[in-house]
Amino acid sequence: MPATQKPMRYGHTEGHTDVCFDDSGSCIVTCGSDGDVRIWEDLDDDDPKSINVGEKAYSCALKNGKLVTAASNNTVQVYTFPEGDPDGILTRFTTNANHVVFNSDGAKIAAGSGDFLVKVVDVMDCSQQKTFRGHDAPVLSLSFDPKDIFLASASCDGSVRVWQISDQTCAVSWPLLQKSNDVVNAKSICRLAWQPKSGKLLAIPVEKSVKLYRRETWSNQFDLSDNFISQTLNIVTWSPCGQYLAAGSINGLIIVWNVETRDCMERVKHEKGYAICGLAWHPTCGRIAYTDAEGNLGLLENVCYPDGKPSSSKVPSRVEKDYNDLFDGDDMSNAGDFVNDNAVETHPFLKGTLNDDEDDDIMLASGRPRQRSHFLEDDENSVDITMLKTGSSLLKEEEENDQADGIYNLPLVTSQRPVYDGPMPTPRQKPFQSGSTPLHLTHRFMVWNSIGIIRCYNDEQDNAIDVEFHDTSIHHATHLSNTLNYTIADLSHEAILLACKSTEELASKLHCLHFSSWDSSKEWIVDMPQNEDIEAICLGQGWAAAATSALLLRLFSIGGVQKEVFSLLGPVVSMAGHGEQLFIVYHRGTGFDGDQCLGVHLLEMGKKKRQILHGDPLPLTRKSYLVWVGFSAEGTPCFVDSEGIVRMLNRGLGNTWTPVCNTREHCKGKSDHYWVVGVHENPQQLRCIPCKGSRFPPTLPRPAVAILSFKLPYCQIATEKGQMEEQFWRSVVFHNHLDYLAQNGYEYEESTKNQAIKEQQELLLKMLALSCKMEREFRCVELAELMTQNVVNLAIKYASRSRRLILAQRLSELAVEKAAELAASQVEEEEEEEDFRKKLNAGYSNSPTEWSQLRLRNQVEEAAEDAGEAGDTEEKLELPKHGQNPFSKSSNSFDVPSVKSGAVTSSNQGRANPFKVSASSKEPAISMNSARSVNILDNMNKSYKKSALNRTTNDEKSPVIKPLVLKPKSKQASAAAYFQKRTSQADKTEEAKEENPKNLSSETPAICPQNTEHQRPKTGFQMWLEENRSNILSDNPDFSDEADIIKEGMLRFRVLSAEERKAWATKAKGGAAGDGAEAKKRKRADQSPDTEPQKETAKENRNLPKKQKPLDISTNQKLSAFAFKQE
Repeated sequence: MPATQKPMRYGHTEGHTDVCFDDSGSCIVTCGSDGDVRIWEDLDDDDPKSINVGEKAYSCALKNGKLVTAASNNTVQVYTFPEGDPDGILTRFTTNANHVVFNSDGAKIAAGSGDFLVKVVDVMDCSQQKTFRGHDAPVLSLSFDPKDIFLASASCDGSVRVWQISDQTCAVSWPLLQKSNDVVNAKSICRLAWQPKSGKLLAIPVEKSVKLYRRETWSNQFDLSDNFISQTLNIVTWSPCGQYLAAGSINGLIIVWNVETRDCMERVKHEKGYAICGLAWHPTCGRIAYTDAEGNLGLLENVCYPDGKPSSSKVPSRVEKDYNDLFDGDDMSNAGDFVNDNAVETHPFLKGTLNDDEDDDIMLASGRPRQRSHFLEDDENSVDITMLKTGSSLLKEEEENDQADGIYNLPLVTSQRPVYDGPMPTPRQKPFQSGSTPLHLTHRFMVWNSIGIIRCYNDEQDNAIDVEFHDTSIHHATHLSNTLNYTIADLSHEAILLACKSTEELASKLHCLHFSSWDSSKEWIVDMPQNEDIEAICLGQGWAAAATSALLLRLFSIGGVQKEVFSLLGPVVSMAGHGEQLFIVYHRGTGFDGDQCLGVHLLEMGKKKRQILHGDPLPLTRKSYLVWVGFSAEGTPCFVDSEGIVRMLNRGLGNTWTPVCNTREHCKGKSDHYWVVGVHENPQQLRCIPCKGSRFPPTLPRPAVAILSFKLPYCQIATEKGQMEEQFWRSVVFHNHLDYLAQNGYEYEESTKNQAIKEQQELLLKMLALSCKMEREFRCVELAELMTQNVVNLAIKYASRSRRLILAQRLSELAVEKAAELAASQVEEEEEEEDFRKKLNAGYSNSPTEWSQLRLRNQVEEAAEDAGEAGDTEEKLELPKHGQNPFSKSSNSFDVPSVKSGAVTSSNQGRANPFKVSASSKEPAISMNSARSVNILDNMNKSYKKSALNRTTNDEKSPVIKPLVLKPKSKQASAAAYFQKRTSQADKTEEAKEENPKNLSSETPAICPQNTEHQRPKTGFQMWLEENRSNILSDNPDFSDEADIIKEGMLRFRVLSAEERKAWATKAKGGAAGDGAEAKKRKRADQSPDTEPQKETAKENRNLPKKQKPLDISTNQKLSAFAFKQE
């Protein structure tokens, strides 16, 4: 017969109510929000005994004559039963306890409270307590393992955890529930329960089904559900025999299943549809007591017989009807016998084997594949065909053999379906909007980003949306009505974007408020097609995007024009936009063992649309999920997972993801979190909101934003070496966006990049010094490979002063290689620039005109006449470059390429360069380029005289010696000047005195003949510097660079009176003609008409033999000797 539902009766005032039986089942005990515990002898008891335990009673448990209650005074108290006398306080919490349960023998109780803690207390000795920490929100319910090994708990943080009682560690955690900030706001109180006696299964009510997890493997064995369940299940309880499971929902439905067959045995509906919040099974007979959220008490009778036999045959008869057509003749009769008669005969056997470990395993295995399958899924009341065949064969065997043989053969048949103990799939993460709080909250943030905040209020008084901008100059605060129930929002400098789900009457809508529009129509709405819901939205610069449940991404212009539509590779998780970039995260598959399997698309939506990341996997921390997706203020994609790890796209390392911060390191408590709202790369700031005991902040009071620093997870961060390595690579990662901006045509401050390079090179030099002290010379060379050309030379000086000969030699070799690379790169740049000029000059004549030649001569004459005064002005403008920090890229360093064309020089300096070789003839221009492209360091293994002459030739072209316009050195000329220092400072040797000056004339034909035709006239300052160079060097012996000598010379030249400077200028004009005559005489005398050196060049070349070395000395030895000489 079906279960009998007795009329409900008033038990407590309106509110949460709990119920339990005593050990014998003779009494029903309830507690409610009136603070009373009532003891009922029966449902018809009109005078129950009442015990007041506090203002409110949230939970009660009874065993071994001890009544334990969780009351509103934040205590767990124990009373004698049935007398009701207080017997002491077992434990206290900082907030009220929500649930209390006994273990199987009644020796311990477990209590969970609103302060996120779970405590296990010994009833006889309350000093014996164990505290379990790990939940991030109030605890909803608890259940003891019958074997006292594990403890299960459910929490408002959405997780269900299983704890190891002995060491208080978490054995497993499942994110099964909907999150909430308190028990009163929880959709379900999730009263879970272990299977009695064996404890093999843990039943957890999750939404509209009951999930059963297997002990120790923690795999989801199967789910119990029913088509009549329309609302979330609230509570479950087992029958004492462990064969049946009852569940109650929030709309008053009570369902009973047979766990073995997974058949629904009973369905009972609450007479008023109130939520079932208390459920208890009688310890000896088929009675279930239940209470609702209105304080009423009810009773179901004849649910099951004490021996576990079903009280109704309606479900088996329905199964027989469904399967009548599957069999005919004798087979059909056998099937009918099994379904009807054998349902009574074999179930005791199966019930008996339930307590047997091996047979229980086989029983569970036989039913599992049907429920786990996604493509061969039957309804709840169906019977597996394999079971029917097994039953019929079993009956035939019983006719022939005795019953023992039949029992022996049952495991042999069912064992063909083995138990799966492998990885279990992880529930997919639902779509979310970054910077939003959960949907179930009445007051929530729809979005919080770097532009502003959108709040949603959905309560009895109002259903509205408030928009607030951080910068009110963008737009004023706005109040919007929310009649369409918008749930998703985004905000940018241009617009507000809203979206809502579809209903039975209305389609899903995308609503844009384009407040930056210059016309009067500032709103547009687009309806989605039928059965297509918007799940994620985002805004970019001039565009909007919406991802839908149809796995489509729809693009719109900011004014409402529909643009491209394309398919996503999986269900969307979240999206973000910044400028032209669109960042999409989606499910690329099913994760296992708690991991999410996510993929990422990164697209550029500019004029040239392209895909940067093509569905690459998104790296998350183990057993975590995504909580925030967005861009830094500079446009670099970032994301944050539930473990607090912030990762940033490293464009400099092939678009990989680098962890840049762990917010958990900044949390004071385990239940504290940081809610990210923005990322900035310059300055390096992570903007987030600290949440005490929660994952998200409340809307009121207004949360305060905190700023966290970044730190890359490098090893040995406590050491000086580890700190500098972390700082260097963090600087590299956080300045990659500058290269991205430059490549895509965005403007950025050059000083920012120069400052970053300066910081990085300083760190490298410090690390090199530290490695030197630790005698790690190989490591020094590795560090030097990361340095710029100029800093390598500083490293050579450091190594030489540290008396490390081998290191200096190795660094010198590296300097040669870097110089060669720079020269090659400069040649490529010049070729590209020349190709660009040819394209620009296509269709125009390149031949010089008479007017252009005349203008150039006039410029040269005017500049020469004004050399004294104008030279001072130009020197003042250019000199600070030599005083800058050598680490700065804008300083006079090896890494700054010299200006390569006269046109560029003219535009940059604001006037024509009078000393620039005229471009009227193509041949001189070609010779200059060829001379500039020669790498001096490449020729050092040849004759020293020849390389010296080449260096001299380059010096004539080098802008370093020009007093009027001190442009940055070219890379090769800088290298040449660096190694030329020894020439001016060396002492005269006997070898140099005996050297015949005629050796120079034998080498002079190597100089390009075109250079002599365009010899530049000297200025007064150059002539003065030639005569006073020795005085400057004697006064400043530490000068090692030509730039320092010129700088000091300029300072002294300025001190001269105007008459003296003018006299030198006049002398220079007169000397120019003399130089020409002398050069002609030298031509005739030496019979080498192709050379015409200046006085300064001749003088320097005569000094070269003083530093002559044997020809067999290697380049490394020369560089090493030079480095030690600088000391």
